[in-house]
Formats: sequence, C-alpha cells, structure tokens
Amino acid sequence: MDDYVKYRLDTAKERIDAANDLIETGHYKDSINRTYYAIFAAMRAVLATRKVDFSKHSGVIGYFRKEFIKTGIFDVKYSDYIKEASFFRNDCDYQDFVIVSKEEAINQLNHAEELYNAAKDYLNSI
Repeated sequence: MDDYVKYRLDTAKERIDAANDLIETGHYKDSINRTYYAIFAAMRAVLATRKVDFSKHSGVIGYFRKEFIKTGIFDVKYSDYIKEASFFRNDCDYQDFVIVSKEEAINQLNHAEELYNAAKDYLNSI
C-alpha cells in the first residue's frame, strides 16, 4: 500500500475514532459528520489506487459506486450506507432542529467501520 493510500485510510480510521468519542460523550449529531467523512476518506483511499480523485463529493461517490460496487468488488449494501451517511450528514450540518438518537449515531458508526474494514481488506489484498 503506497503512502498516499495509507494516509487516506488512516484518516478514515481517525474519523471513526473521533465519531466513537463523540458518541461516548453524547454528541450524536456531531458524530454523524465524522462517520460520513470516515466513509468518504475510505472511498478516496480506494480511488487513490487508481490515481483518481474528484473535487466534488458526488464525483468520488459516483466513481466508487460505478467502479467498485457495480463491478462486485464491494458489496452493493455499501451503496446504501453511503447514501444514508450523506443524507444524515447533510441534515445534521445544514438543517435546524435535527435530533439524532444514540441508536442512529451508533448505526452510522457501525456502517462506517464496516466500510472502512472492507476498504482496508481490499487495499491489503491488491
């Protein structure tokens, strides 16, 4: 694994750890942002293996779905995880009066950890 890929994967892990800390301290809404960005960093780590990156989140997500999910490299369930994380993050970051339960925050953290682990396994296998 080259340094750039490792850096992005390490960034994903740092964001998972931060989300976990935020959940432990009752900051569920803020944890949503960290779980989304953990997923985003994990996707970017995978894209870096092909020397591909995009200036917009939609570009990263679209490429990851097309080249890694639709081809069967990653399970199709991750498409739903990405969509849900993006939805929650947008609401939490840009809408007023959003309430996130502990269960929702933990669910998003579990999804981020699962995608991170899948990305890590893939990156270690190539």
